[in-house]
Amino acid sequence: MSSSKYSVSVLKLRNFRMLLMTRMFVMTALQAQSVIVGWQIYSLTKSAFLLGLTGLAEAIPAISCALVAGHVVDNGHPHKIYIGCTAALLLNTLLLMIFAGGFATIDHQALLYLLFGGVFFSGLARSFTAPASFTLLSQIVKREEMPSATAWNGTGFQIAAIGGPAIAGIVYGGYGPKAWLLPGLLMMAAFIAVNGIKLGAHVRGEKRENAIKSIRAGWKFIWTHKVLLSMMSLDMFAVLFGGATAMLPAYADQVLHVGSEGLGALRAAPAIGAVGMTLMLALRPMKHLSAARLLWVVAAFGVCMIGFGASTNFWLSLFFLALSGMFDSINMTIRGTLMQLLTPDTMRGRVSSISSMFIISSNEIGAFESGTAAKLLGLVPSVVLGGIGTLIVCGTIAFLSPAFRRTVVDSHAPDKT
Repeated sequence: MSSSKYSVSVLKLRNFRMLLMTRMFVMTALQAQSVIVGWQIYSLTKSAFLLGLTGLAEAIPAISCALVAGHVVDNGHPHKIYIGCTAALLLNTLLLMIFAGGFATIDHQALLYLLFGGVFFSGLARSFTAPASFTLLSQIVKREEMPSATAWNGTGFQIAAIGGPAIAGIVYGGYGPKAWLLPGLLMMAAFIAVNGIKLGAHVRGEKRENAIKSIRAGWKFIWTHKVLLSMMSLDMFAVLFGGATAMLPAYADQVLHVGSEGLGALRAAPAIGAVGMTLMLALRPMKHLSAARLLWVVAAFGVCMIGFGASTNFWLSLFFLALSGMFDSINMTIRGTLMQLLTPDTMRGRVSSISSMFIISSNEIGAFESGTAAKLLGLVPSVVLGGIGTLIVCGTIAFLSPAFRRTVVDSHAPDKT
């Protein structure tokens, strides 16, 4: 790791602070919303399969719109797009707060449809927020500051992942559906913060491709860039098999018997492990980004998932989840920084959108895969086998892509994109 020359200076940039706050508020709200939605759906149905189906409900619109979103961001105004998406997420959360929060009467069947509809709309809006925020970051910070900025973003995400689930679980345990006030207020704060970003006039390129050519160019760039393709594939398949977040409500109820308060702690545990690591990476940013290190930390994540799946002790389960968060934070920092450093300015929206498709496939479709596997194989075997699947993915990509294994990027080297 390099000296921390740029570790704090990036926080002196007002626009970066506003972007960081926006992302933190949005993610905290969405994390809290996820806990509340998961607990309400499970309370209504007692179905692990339907818990997994919430991931599919978010993945379908997010993946369907991702390529168009990347084109729109590359040819539009990323800041205005980000503002619009935050406003859409705010309105969606307020609607859920009114009906799912019990402020207006609705029967159980209609409530179930509303919860899935809210998750669907959230996925639609988020398909545009990823490329918009990714592009904004490159407009706000310098190349040599990118490892630190990425790590600070990771720290903000982990704080959100701690605060959102933990507070939502506690508040829901004490006040029930009125806990919807929490994500509603957080989304309002995010909307205020995103409007606090002040940029100069946005300059568009003189030549603007039509949507079809633009999308094809984005895919061609990723497909011919073996490092980016291997990195995205590694993350997608590793988390697709190894992720167990969607099953945590069922684990809290059936295996650990800890209720909604325990569910909040389980959801927050990976972030508790990650926050210390991301702070260290932010204060002492990595100068050299190594793909080999990325492979090792993803493999370690898979081992943690095996340990969590086999555990029947609440505290041991928290330990494995916290440890998995430490390794995942290194993964997120290396992957996010490499994407920024290896992507040309004119491609940022499309590359980020394609990356978001991989991430959504791993997280949201992974949630559907987890629910299906839990129904067919049983809850515990599905998680343990998923962790084993992550190890197999790491070994396969390391074997098939020796060039990826040898990749090392210097963040202080001149920009060649």
